[in-house]
Amino acid sequence: MIKTTFHYLQFNCIMRLPITYFIIIIVALLAAIPRSRAEETVGTQAARLVKIDNVHTPPDSIDMSPIIAMRPHCSKPKPICIYELPISSTTQSHDWHRLWINTATLGGAFVGTLFVLELLPEDATNWNRASIQQYSPGTRWVRNVLKRGPEWDGDKFIFNYVLHPYAGAAYFMAARSCGFNYYQSLLYTTLISTVLWEFGIEGCMERPSYQDIFITPLAGSIMGECFYQLKHHIVNNGYTLWGSPVLGNIVAFLIDPVNEVLGIFDGNPARKYAKTLKRPAVSSTLMPYISNDKFGFSITCTF
Repeated sequence: MIKTTFHYLQFNCIMRLPITYFIIIIVALLAAIPRSRAEETVGTQAARLVKIDNVHTPPDSIDMSPIIAMRPHCSKPKPICIYELPISSTTQSHDWHRLWINTATLGGAFVGTLFVLELLPEDATNWNRASIQQYSPGTRWVRNVLKRGPEWDGDKFIFNYVLHPYAGAAYFMAARSCGFNYYQSLLYTTLISTVLWEFGIEGCMERPSYQDIFITPLAGSIMGECFYQLKHHIVNNGYTLWGSPVLGNIVAFLIDPVNEVLGIFDGNPARKYAKTLKRPAVSSTLMPYISNDKFGFSITCTF
């Protein structure tokens, strides 16, 4: 009876208060209610881990599924180096961070290449310097790309059928060594060689070339896949070729210049993987032997 009267008086007291105070009190009471276990945050459950022998072990009663679900979002594992995987045209392990760095580097290299081509004789590039200097780069790009369009160029054989396929192979390896498969690397090569170079930077100097549009990505991707398989062999043999580390490093630089040069500054996953490979240790033994009243030594070398 006393308990009932107490609640009745408390209720009457609340009702005499202004409606604003009534709302504030209701909100405070709701905030004071303990949260259920289902509403506990991941941080709250993680804080309740029991520490045993310097190892945080969760009690059996704690549901760790929210923590496990958050792990992929908290720390993303590094992609596996493509050279750790078997050779395949569909093998992939994307490293987008390195790909964007490679793309930015290629863009800067294109600008530098344009200045180098400017210094070459006119018969090497077929560029009319007097005509080029009359207009701004933007005006030349609109005239060459949008108004006049691609043409069948008359560049020398070494430019169209040797240097351009090799450049396409370098673009291909820039993506292939970052964990992209053959078809994705072919698409990357096409975008770099056509959009960024033919219809982009080079469009400020001359009309796009039909040979370069097709030969650079197609022939370059075929050559680039051969480069990828050769580098796979070099990496999995500790950056050696025919037993020579000097030859292995030189060839690796020539077939994958973008990743090998940038790897000096930003780290090279292929080289890190090559260092983890176990190579047979060099050993030798010297054993005496006696046969048919003859005495000698047996030398065995393993390497």
